Amino acid sequence: MESSGGNLSSGIQASLPGRYATALFDIAREAKTIAAVEQSLADVRAALDASPDFARLVASPLVSRANAAKAVAATAASLGTDPTTAKFLGVLADNRRLAQLPAIIRAFRALAADHRGETTAEVTSAHPLEPDQVDALKASLRQRVGRDVAVDLTVDPSLLGGLVVRIGSQMIDSSIKTRLNSLAQAMKG
Repeated sequence: MESSGGNLSSGIQASLPGRYATALFDIAREAKTIAAVEQSLADVRAALDASPDFARLVASPLVSRANAAKAVAATAASLGTDPTTAKFLGVLADNRRLAQLPAIIRAFRALAADHRGETTAEVTSAHPLEPDQVDALKASLRQRVGRDVAVDLTVDPSLLGGLVVRIGSQMIDSSIKTRLNSLAQAMKG
C-alpha cells in the first residue's frame, strides 16, 4: 500500500485476520469495489450483532465446512452482499476461518479508511449512538487527530455509560464502569 499509512498495512498483515483483510482489500481495490465491499462487510457485522445464531455459526468449530459455506452463502444472499464479499465469505468457510470474521472486518475497515486518508477509531458505547452523536464524535476526533476519522461502533452494556475510544495505540476511556472501578480502588486506600 502506497498511502501515508504504509506502516498500517504492514502492521495489519502481521496477524492472520490482517492478511485475509489485506487480500480482500487488494482484490477490491483492483476491481474498484472498495466501497461496496466495505458496505457489505458492515452489513455482515450488523447481522453478527443482531443474530446470536449467526454469531454462533461463525464462531463454532463444530460446523462442517460444507454446512458453514451453505449458511454463509445463504446469509450473504439475504443481505445482498456484493459478489466479491460473498465469494470471500465462502473462502473463509472453506478455510475454517469464519471465527476470524469480526477481526477481518475491523482490519478491512482500517485499510479502507487509510486508503481514503482517514484514521479509524474503534468506539465502544454502553448503548447505540444516534447519528447526530456519531457526527459530533467524528468532529471532535477530527479536531483531536487532525484528519478525518472513520468510526467502528460497538455496544457493550457493561460500560454503563460513556465511551471507550481507541485510535491506534491511543485509548480514551470515559466510561462510567472505569470511573467506578477507579473510585473503588481509591476508596481501598
